[in-house]
Amino acid sequence: MPTILVVDDSEVDRRLVGGLLQKHGGYTLDFAVDGNAALAVFERGAPDLVLTDLQMPEMDGLKLVAAIKADFPLTPVILMTSQGSEEIAAEALRRGAASYVPKRKLADDLLETVERVLAAAREDRTHSRLMHHLTQSESQFDLGNDLTLIRSLVSYLQQQLRCLPLGDETERLRVGIALEEALKNAYYHGSLEVGNGAGWPQKKAIEQIVSERLNAEPYRNRRIHVSAQVSRHEAVFVVRDAGPGFDHSKLPDPADAARLNQTSGRGIVLMRTIMDEVRYNAAGNEVTLVKRAPVTDEDPIEDAER
Repeated sequence: MPTILVVDDSEVDRRLVGGLLQKHGGYTLDFAVDGNAALAVFERGAPDLVLTDLQMPEMDGLKLVAAIKADFPLTPVILMTSQGSEEIAAEALRRGAASYVPKRKLADDLLETVERVLAAAREDRTHSRLMHHLTQSESQFDLGNDLTLIRSLVSYLQQQLRCLPLGDETERLRVGIALEEALKNAYYHGSLEVGNGAGWPQKKAIEQIVSERLNAEPYRNRRIHVSAQVSRHEAVFVVRDAGPGFDHSKLPDPADAARLNQTSGRGIVLMRTIMDEVRYNAAGNEVTLVKRAPVTDEDPIEDAER
């Protein structure tokens, strides 16, 4: 059973998050009131995931993210952002946090975000050492509208990423999260056109729209095309859907901290913060994601195996 550490100086918020996670029934929970108390929990054993607020006394969420990434790189961190903490959240994402959830959207988005990050973190590592010796990989996929296949593809490509020396497992997990955001955008906004022209609807409305369009023309026969080129120097992913596209000139800027407290555009912010390059074709129905290896003097194979 995964252990989740909830870090927040507000007792009310700790109870809220704990209650949402307990409804799931599959987690062991631990709690801390600030960053220093959280690191004391790590001394007893590293949790599988950390959920942390950003604005806290003694040690804030930004410093906690840096400390966990430095000493416990296998433990992913999810930020819980509130109004006024967006600038710190943007910096924490740049420093290695895996994802974030606005506090006003905890009831809708917390469980899904936790499940996605945990699933990526506990992927099968049977072939991990072999993948570190992979020098180059090229693959292409043609997917139907199937979220299960999308998640399987992300897991597969994360294995390929082991040949790209990214520094630690958390960074590889983050690249997988950015890739999944691109694929889900292609699925929801591209193939099924959910939310196009009218904003992002509520969760129940989304489920209803998806259920109807999976069996309706022209949506049901649309395909998502994915190509991946992974080498020791960089990974390039191209995701193209058969939808009408969109005006990508109006996409949110990840430097705009105010976007972090909004659900609309959250995936774009994650993609642009985690990846080194994100670019769209003219039609807006194809996105290219690029992640480059950090420049080091170390041997790439030895560095990748660490």
